[in-house]
Amino acid sequence: MAQQARKLCFVTVGATASFHFLLESILDPGFLSALSQRDYTDLLIQFGKDGQRLFDEFVAKYPPGDLNRHGVTVHGFDFNQAGLDNEMRLAQAKPSENRSSGLVISHAGSGSILAALRFGVPLVVVPNPTLQDNHQEELAGVLQDEGYAIWGHYRQLPATLDRAEILRTKMLSWPPVHGKQERQPQDLAGVVSEEMGYLD
Repeated sequence: MAQQARKLCFVTVGATASFHFLLESILDPGFLSALSQRDYTDLLIQFGKDGQRLFDEFVAKYPPGDLNRHGVTVHGFDFNQAGLDNEMRLAQAKPSENRSSGLVISHAGSGSILAALRFGVPLVVVPNPTLQDNHQEELAGVLQDEGYAIWGHYRQLPATLDRAEILRTKMLSWPPVHGKQERQPQDLAGVVSEEMGYLD
């Protein structure tokens, strides 16, 4: 019998501002159950500034193997000075390592978003409502409107997982869709011409 493929949900709450609402939501057994129902096996969290206490409380309350983890392996760290590329890369499919394509959930900081978009996995952008002028909501809205990401809310993350799977399907469609405009089907020569910039 083949072993179940690993499937990772990577979450970054950012390095400079606290985002306890997001951290509490992803450490909730209901969210872990939603991950498990969608075949996720791993949750990796960059919990950032002031997140260690919440993460440690979760581990103490729900130690590895606890039924409230719903079979999801949970790991976390505060910050990686080298950036998060290696962690985000773990959400990519890699059949040679029995790993299927996962998901990135990110605070709505532009640096994290740009990094995540490079890896070709669904991205859920969750604005931090405690930040002044809530500029993150505007960015999340534009990214969703253009078809690049899902605008998530920390209170509705389990339902957001289904929307991320719809985005995954769109990302895998051919020809590739860059933005919200629907493209007319075309032959391979047309796609190559478009990608090369030979448009009439």
